[in-house]
Amino acid sequence: MVDTIRYWLAVLTVATLPPALLYWYLIHPFATTWRKVGRLPAYLVVSGICLTAVYAIFRLRDQLLAADYGFDPLLSALGVAPYLAAVYLEIQCRKHLKFHILAGAPELSKDSPGKLLQGGIYGRIRHPRYVSLTLGVAGVALFLNYRAVYLLLLLFVPAIFGLVLLEERELRQRFGAAYVDYSRRVPRFLPRRR
Repeated sequence: MVDTIRYWLAVLTVATLPPALLYWYLIHPFATTWRKVGRLPAYLVVSGICLTAVYAIFRLRDQLLAADYGFDPLLSALGVAPYLAAVYLEIQCRKHLKFHILAGAPELSKDSPGKLLQGGIYGRIRHPRYVSLTLGVAGVALFLNYRAVYLLLLLFVPAIFGLVLLEERELRQRFGAAYVDYSRRVPRFLPRRR
């Protein structure tokens, strides 16, 4: 039973995480173009590409998940702390993020660029969602104990950093001096000691 749960969670992780990152790699660098095209066409094109990637990865699931190191209670226990930290951060983020923001509506909107989030957790670190995702993937990787998920975690960290740089460039374009000032005051990933 545990192995079946581990397998399907590994499939879900491996099949959805890379396309989720791809989604933002297709949005942030091309936000200006997507705004001209419009939100609906942008969502259709980007979502179509990402769903195709999910399908392709799902078809390769058995090859990708061939190296199963088995259930390890100690590793699973070690994964609890980063996973709970991820849940806590995600709860803090969700106080400020509605679904349309999570889907990229402010990045794609011609008329409503959104607002610069600076309160709550966003007053402590600029990218709490990326920290949350990284901690969550680390916790899940320890529970799942598949080589593919560990490799995904190793690739995830530089991919997130690249995504952060693209997002920050897009935020500077959208919010100008306000974002530059915010960047000076609030660190990217780790809160400053008070």
